[in-house]
Amino acid sequence: MRTTPLASAIPAQLGKHGVLLALALLILFGWLRYDNFLGSYNVLSLLRYNSMFALVALGMCFVIMTGGIDLSVGSTAALGSVVAALLSPYGAIPGLLGGMAAGSVIGLLNGLIVTRLGILPFITTLATMLAASGTALLLADNQSVSVSYETAFTDLGQGDFLGFPIPAWIALVAYLAGSLILNFTAFGRHVLAVGGGEDAARLMGLPVDRVKLVVYAASGTLAGLAGVILAAQFGAGQPIEGVGWELFAIASVVVGGTLLTGGLGSVGATLAGVLLLGLIFNILNFENGLGWISLSAYWQSVIRGAFLLLVVILQAKLTAREDEAPA
Repeated sequence: MRTTPLASAIPAQLGKHGVLLALALLILFGWLRYDNFLGSYNVLSLLRYNSMFALVALGMCFVIMTGGIDLSVGSTAALGSVVAALLSPYGAIPGLLGGMAAGSVIGLLNGLIVTRLGILPFITTLATMLAASGTALLLADNQSVSVSYETAFTDLGQGDFLGFPIPAWIALVAYLAGSLILNFTAFGRHVLAVGGGEDAARLMGLPVDRVKLVVYAASGTLAGLAGVILAAQFGAGQPIEGVGWELFAIASVVVGGTLLTGGLGSVGATLAGVLLLGLIFNILNFENGLGWISLSAYWQSVIRGAFLLLVVILQAKLTAREDEAPA
């Protein structure tokens, strides 16, 4: 059966813009169904809370575009939150830099093991996930670490600037920088080239190991920054927080159209994926309030897993249809 050009173009357009369409439909649904869904309190709370996941997903996006994976981001964020909380009595800047530095150490360790020792990213980041989690528990003495309210540290998570949450400003700046790097720099082209074919990239003379080292270091740094916001927003470093964050990040990246095999991705679509997942859970909370359903917080992990599986299946089918379409 012959496939028309229009029919063959539909899967490609869905893969590129499906997340934006789904996000728009979800916003429309929430606006029509719930009171105050688009009210300033709900919108700003959604942006403030999901800024942490947005930062983690941004780092994951670049890692996946190189054909890798980073399972350590959740534990790295937890470690960053503990370090930031411990340094918060010295001010907002030491807390911020300390949390990011802790994340950078884990990210650099991931990059060095992957590039120098040739260990698979899945195994490497699984090991550092356990190491970061254990380090966070040791530093925190197996309990939450209260932040100092004597300094401006908590403004990083609870403050506003021009009527907009500071964590959302931080995420916005990070995404603008990520988009510029990916679309308008040689490094961004190298990231996609490495993901498209590492051997071919080496033959072209591209600095493959350097690119991979940088993206893992950036992923760790962004996870550490997310941990800083976590501590500042909730008033404590959380050594056991971050469980499942890597799943949220991977789901956000994949639903944004980034291929798990690497070589193709979008920073903007990743942000849309974060907002889409955040809205899904926000709508579930509204439904709980209406009394139609009653789901505990533990169901979020179940829904994330099911959603990720569904998106991966759809992505695989759309990709297969694109490959089968006539040139």
